[in-house]
Amino acid sequence: MSSYQYPEVLNKVIELLRKIPGLGRKSSQRIVFHLLKMDKSELRELGENISGLKDKLFHCSVCNNITDTDPCPICASDERDSKKLCIVEQPYNLYSIERTGVYKGKYFVLLGALSPLKGIGPEDLHLKKLEKIVSKGEVEEIIIATNPTVEGEATSLYLKKFLSKYPSIKITKLSIGLPVGSDIDYTDEITLLKAFEKRYEI
Repeated sequence: MSSYQYPEVLNKVIELLRKIPGLGRKSSQRIVFHLLKMDKSELRELGENISGLKDKLFHCSVCNNITDTDPCPICASDERDSKKLCIVEQPYNLYSIERTGVYKGKYFVLLGALSPLKGIGPEDLHLKKLEKIVSKGEVEEIIIATNPTVEGEATSLYLKKFLSKYPSIKITKLSIGLPVGSDIDYTDEITLLKAFEKRYEI
């Protein structure tokens, strides 16, 4: 067996990339060797922008979306339908829905889903902030767009119960076109569009 090892800095970057969900050692190696082919200026720009993620981005004070302005452009827009509120688990789910162009309402991002095994309970889903939006009386329909996973379904059921104190609000859920156990972010736009069009009341 060869005793050769990558230079320390290269190995360090590979190991750091492996911390990203979905990236194993081989994928991380490919990324690092691609980075080595980039111009120094491009690599520096990439590094500066990665470093700036935490400095320039934050969660919207209204909906929890990732933004660089507060409130985020969706919450601040007068053109969005404030009578409709779509609840998603993560900011990237919001962007997946936006790509379909079918939904023109506003959003609320839970920043997670109920998962006792991961120590995520109702108190971690920012429900007081959600209630602040709903209690204003503008929302007429809440669309629950949690992922079709065990955690997502548990969260959906909890939200229905949590929102039952507002009987005048119609609670709907995306239809079954979404593959069970998947993530909205990996769903193609046509399937997502149909899931929205055929959403049903719960």
